[in-house]
Amino acid sequence: MQAPDKREQILQTHASLILAVVQTIHNQDLKPHLDTVLQQSAQNGWQDLVNVINKILAGNRDQSLVNGLDDEDAVIIDSILLGLQDPKSLPKSEQSGDATQAAPMFARLIDEARRGDHNALSMLGSMAEQMSNAGGDLANLSAVIKNMIDGERDVDKLCTRMGPQGESLITQILSELAKLDRH
Repeated sequence: MQAPDKREQILQTHASLILAVVQTIHNQDLKPHLDTVLQQSAQNGWQDLVNVINKILAGNRDQSLVNGLDDEDAVIIDSILLGLQDPKSLPKSEQSGDATQAAPMFARLIDEARRGDHNALSMLGSMAEQMSNAGGDLANLSAVIKNMIDGERDVDKLCTRMGPQGESLITQILSELAKLDRH
């Protein structure tokens, strides 16, 4: 099993997928959207995860579903199965608070999307939609994610409509992106 911080980072990174699966099980009207996400995920090399998610969607709730999965996929499946039993255990769709926790996740997804990873782009799109609905700095951040994917790194341009917390988060994301660019 993953160390707690690694596990939390996986959960935070994949919160929109985990929530989408659980929500779809409770509301089949959401299935077409989830099917699109799962199809994109399979095309991006996540076929094993998609196969297990489809088993869960078909009604299988056996813990043995995690057998044979890599650590990251196992954490995602564990979270889905636990979330079906206890909705309070599900990751939050909007992680508020400490920018130092959210920034590395955003930077990694932005970097992966910039390099053509469709799964990362899809996750950022889902996150941006949720943030847009939240309003405030989160909505403003959702409006500049594409700019960061496209390579914008000017903090003044990115923070035009941000409050202090939003500016802090964007500054942290840019710092993390700079680290990724050096590697």
